Amino acid sequence: MGKPSEGYREIDHTADWALHVWAHDLESLFGQAALGMYALAETVLQTEPRITRRIKIETRDLESLIVGFLNELLFISEQDIYGFDTFDISVKKYKLSGEISGSQIISQKKEIKAVTYHALEIKHSKNGFEVQIVFDV
Repeated sequence: MGKPSEGYREIDHTADWALHVWAHDLESLFGQAALGMYALAETVLQTEPRITRRIKIETRDLESLIVGFLNELLFISEQDIYGFDTFDISVKKYKLSGEISGSQIISQKKEIKAVTYHALEIKHSKNGFEVQIVFDV
């Protein structure tokens, strides 16, 4: 059986944590990256009540856009204690907008300080897009 059409997996990295993320389109790639980041931190969300927030980010390139998106999620997690697991977003050129849904964080076993630019490159592949993301812990 082959690799699923979208997803994420942790990859070995010397000092920090890293993910390899793949998906058929950019919107799914960003969503999978967020889900992978929460999985690395072992984040557990309440089932109810759910919240929805509007999000809008504009940058100079796709790599800055994914870093900005994930760092915004980290900021919300730290400030408001919310995590997100549903992403209704649109990525057009270097702009991301849409709605993210989630709930209060019950527990988080590990802390991610930031998303880095280390070896960050969003690549177009025959099945869509992929990226390797390194997290500062």
